[in-house]
Amino acid sequence: MTRDLAQAVVAEEMTAFDLARAAGETANAWRALERAHIVSQPFLALHLASDWAMLRYALQENDIKEAWGQCLRLALAPVGAIFGRLPVGNTGRSNVSAFLPMPIPRDLLARMNGKR
Repeated sequence: MTRDLAQAVVAEEMTAFDLARAAGETANAWRALERAHIVSQPFLALHLASDWAMLRYALQENDIKEAWGQCLRLALAPVGAIFGRLPVGNTGRSNVSAFLPMPIPRDLLARMNGKR
């Protein structure tokens, strides 16, 4: 996946996040952030932006546990990138291990491969 494609897919997921947040659909908002995180992982700047968006949303939702988890992930992301140890498909939430590879949803994987 190219950086340009990743940026486009992340932008689409962030739009879905904004719409869900505005509608008060917390679960859908987190889902969109998780999907943006999955796509962003191979690109450090995008990955950090994704974790930062999760931190901001956790704070808006007064979810201190999630916010703390995002602070930890913001610190770990550069180390993982340097050593090439980023778990593919990880959703980036504090309710899963930061080191756990996870399956990528099929529709998202297709978009990551340039298919609609």
